[in-house]
Amino acid sequence: MRAVVLVGGEGTRLRPLTYTVPKQLLPVAGVPMVERVVGWLAVHGVEEVVLSLGYRPDAFVASYPEQVAAGVHLRYAVEPEPLDTAGAIRFAAEEAKLTETFLVVNGDVLTDLDVSALVAFHRRRRAAATIALAPVEDPSRFGVVPTLADGRVAAFVEKPPPGQAPTNAINAGTYVLEPEVVDQIPVGRRVSVERETFPALVADGSLYAMVSEDYWLDTGTPEAYLQANFDLLSGRRPGVPVPGAAAFDAGSWVTGSPEIHGEVRPPSLVGDRADVQPAALVIGSVVSEDSVIETAARVENSVLLAGTVVEEAAVVRGSILGPGSRVGRGAVVAPVSVLGQGARVAPGAHIVDGRVGAGTG
Repeated sequence: MRAVVLVGGEGTRLRPLTYTVPKQLLPVAGVPMVERVVGWLAVHGVEEVVLSLGYRPDAFVASYPEQVAAGVHLRYAVEPEPLDTAGAIRFAAEEAKLTETFLVVNGDVLTDLDVSALVAFHRRRRAAATIALAPVEDPSRFGVVPTLADGRVAAFVEKPPPGQAPTNAINAGTYVLEPEVVDQIPVGRRVSVERETFPALVADGSLYAMVSEDYWLDTGTPEAYLQANFDLLSGRRPGVPVPGAAAFDAGSWVTGSPEIHGEVRPPSLVGDRADVQPAALVIGSVVSEDSVIETAARVENSVLLAGTVVEEAAVVRGSILGPGSRVGRGAVVAPVSVLGQGARVAPGAHIVDGRVGAGTG
């Protein structure tokens, strides 16, 4: 089977980090998000993935020049202009000549969904399209999907007002589609699969849905991106968080050969050539490769991407530090702040729920 993975979004809620790094290329516990998505599809027999590209396609091509990720062959479908979700699906399907049943996956969703079971459900129902559903506490931010007893979708309600959702089962961003669905998507304009394509399929009774209690997380916000990392480190999602990582100190992980002279409390991940200096403290965080935590600095519940520096006696809590960023001596970066690539926080500064791009915060 083949799959289309939608990775064309700009990741606006994770700016300024995503000004330079597309959201799906951000590492989750050391592995790019898109590789985690593609790797899970490979477990369920997907042999080729079409990356539907829009924003910064060059970054994906540069990251996977041999067109292989997680052992799966990649094809690139670069939209000539923004086409929205359905438009992107049609464009990618036509570029890759998808003429049999295929999968569509949102590239910013991490899930342990049994994709094979979803495909089998789809085929038993002889559906034109089948959606995976996930139950959530607050469905108002998502597409809500009430169904009949056999799984046929009764309605498709996109982002209902709080307290007015007919169910808490939401569109989980994984679809099984027949080629006939592609033919129904208009060409030459933006088309939303959630607002146009799926409601049309509901009207003719050919859209089905399957609820899954498996792990599911939309990583689009800073809070959710942090959670994705912590879920892997803590074991909420089972298995070794990074291939080849070695456990140490009863629950933390290292990759390569970091220098650890301070204290690292689990669950944490310290990457190759990272330097945790004496009297420094890391608690429940990701410290990526080539990063430095200087003497008496403290990093807690945060993700530090490659080459970051937290200077002496500085504090970082509940935040995301982009590649090559630096927090000055004695500065405080507090939840939930996001530093872009190469950002600078001045010595002694206090940043709370801030967004810091290139330059000094």
